[in-house]
Amino acid sequence: MMPEWVLKKAAEEMLDYNGSGQSVMEMSHRSPVYDEIIRETEALFRKTLSVPDNYKVLFLQGGATSQFSAIPLNFMNGSGKADYIVSGQFSKKAADEAKKYGDVKVIASSADKTFSYIPKITREDIREDADYVYVCYNNTIFGTTFPYIPDTGDIPLIADMSSCILSQPIDVSKFAVIYGGAQKNMGPAGLTVVIIREDMLGNARDITPVMMDYKVQADNNSMYNTPPTYSIYVHKLILEWINNEIGGIENMEKINREKAAILYDYLDCCTLFKPTAEKGDRSLMNVCFVTGDKELDAFFCKEAAAEGFVNIKGHRSVGGMRASIYNAMPIEGVKKLVEFMKAFEAKHK
Repeated sequence: MMPEWVLKKAAEEMLDYNGSGQSVMEMSHRSPVYDEIIRETEALFRKTLSVPDNYKVLFLQGGATSQFSAIPLNFMNGSGKADYIVSGQFSKKAADEAKKYGDVKVIASSADKTFSYIPKITREDIREDADYVYVCYNNTIFGTTFPYIPDTGDIPLIADMSSCILSQPIDVSKFAVIYGGAQKNMGPAGLTVVIIREDMLGNARDITPVMMDYKVQADNNSMYNTPPTYSIYVHKLILEWINNEIGGIENMEKINREKAAILYDYLDCCTLFKPTAEKGDRSLMNVCFVTGDKELDAFFCKEAAAEGFVNIKGHRSVGGMRASIYNAMPIEGVKKLVEFMKAFEAKHK
C-alpha cells in the first residue's frame, strides 16, 4: 500500500516536476534537475534513519534477490566462509545462492517449526574466521521479525530488511550492510536501497559483474548507469511523508505498534483464528493467522475479498491468511479488518 499523500503528490507532479516542464519519467538522470532529486533523496534517507557518515547509501536495481549474489561476491573473500541464520524462505534462498561462492554454514534455523519463531544465536555459534553473518530481519511469509540484533563481535553483520525498513528506528552502526527492496515501505518496485559501511568496499572478486560491485556503485554515486529514476523520486516523496506528515520515524513506529496491537490482541482472545508466529517474535508488518481448517481459510479469503480486503490470502507455501500492515496502511484499515473477522467468527463458531 502507498500513502495517499504520496500518490496525490506524484499525480500533481506527473506532467511537470517543479516547473521543469517534464515528468520525472522523462528526465535525463544526468540532468541538474534529477541530480537534485537523487541528492535530496539520499539526504532525507540519511536523516530519517540517522545513517552515520561512514556509510554509503546506494540506490540500485535488481530487487533484494540480486543482493543474494552480490553479497558473497563482494564480501566472502577472506576465509571464503559465511554464517547464515535461516529464519524463513528468503534467508534460505540467500544461503543457497551464497553456497555457489564459498563455504556457507547455517548456524541457526527455525525450519523445525515451520519458521514460526526466530532462532537465537550467541557469539559462540559463529565461526571465528567467518567473513560475515547474514540475517533476514523480517519474514513476510511467516510473520516473524528479529526481536534482537545478533551479537557478532568484530564479524560484519549483514541484514536484509526489505519488509521492515523505515517502519521503526534502527541502529545502523550495529550492521556492516543493510539492504532492502523498496516495494514494501520505501516505494514502488524497481528500487533497491543498500546502506554499506565504507570499510566494506573494495573487496569484490574479479569475476563480480560490474553492476554488483558496490565500490563501483559508490564511486559513481549510484549513477554508473541509469538508475531507477522514477522509483527513487517516489521514494523521496515517501521520506517526505514520514518526516513531514507522520512526524518522523519514531512516530511511524508508534503508529505501527498500535496497528499491530489491535490485530494481535484480537487474535489472542478469539476462538476461531490463531496467530502462527510465536508471541515474542511477531512481525509488526505481517500478521499471519489460520482457522485450522483449510476450507474455512479459503472461504474467509473469498468473503474478505468481496468486502474489499485485498491480498489477505497467505503465501502459497504456508496457506492461511496474512494481513500485511505496512507503513501506509491506516489504523482504520486494521480496525475494519478486525470488525470483519469478529462478524465472520460469530457466523462460524
